[in-house]
Amino acid sequence: MAEQLRLMAVHAHPDDESSKGAATMAKYVAEGVDVLVVTCTGGERGSVLNPKMDRPDVWANIGDIRRAEMDAARAVLGVEQAWLGFVDSGLPEGDPLPPLPEGCFALQEVEVAAAPLVRLMRQFRPHVVTTYDEEGGYPHPDHIMTHKVTVAAFEAAGDPERHPELGEPWQPLKLYYDVGFSRAKIMSLHEAMLAAGHESPYGDWMKRWEERPDKGERITTRVDCSAYFPVRDDALRAHATQIDPDGFWFQVPMDLQQRAWPTEDFQLARSLVDSPLPESDLFAGVRETCRAR
Repeated sequence: MAEQLRLMAVHAHPDDESSKGAATMAKYVAEGVDVLVVTCTGGERGSVLNPKMDRPDVWANIGDIRRAEMDAARAVLGVEQAWLGFVDSGLPEGDPLPPLPEGCFALQEVEVAAAPLVRLMRQFRPHVVTTYDEEGGYPHPDHIMTHKVTVAAFEAAGDPERHPELGEPWQPLKLYYDVGFSRAKIMSLHEAMLAAGHESPYGDWMKRWEERPDKGERITTRVDCSAYFPVRDDALRAHATQIDPDGFWFQVPMDLQQRAWPTEDFQLARSLVDSPLPESDLFAGVRETCRAR
């Protein structure tokens, strides 16, 4: 029998799992892969981005509500989920930027913060791990810290001399960074909307793109998961404080999204197996290794 495949996706806050790689996870769940989402913080300092939920009772219970939303999204995606237990750092704003709150996730020592993730990796034994790049995908301090902690745990989990108290060593075989947006993807969706006679929500993005780096050049792996875009959107809507169901993320018709850009995209950052690039499967090379064991 082939070894059971396992995927771990490490995210900063509840809702990140539904906006980054969610359709890919849903696809692998449907194929029988065990998928575990690790959420580093409780999202306690997040904003309420859905105007319908911007109420005093919501703000008074934001931590509990975001946990309940995570439960709902987890059920939609069909994944397992674990909390790493750190406190949201918030997104500092202003010039100069204010200091981060004492005790928050982004101020932890990386090795200390990575320890509970090492334990989870040794318990769940993932073959593939996904997270954010060194810039956090975007420069939120918790996203950047999530990158640092995941890389540290990936490198420590298989080393028997590091953290022997955290369980039997387990070495994940591949580490990926999510590439949520690229110039080519936004251009494709923008042009598809215009061709269909719709107003594109990406007009301002196209104007600003010259000022930002294009991470499309980093993409090594494109997973065709368009059949699971509706699952992704249902999981997004489960995070009702964070996602306005009438807002930006739902302005492109589903069939147009599926035609214009049917993949979710990733950068292969570490690999201990042979998997020629470009890839179309996060488990490329892993499947062959597991069958050979």
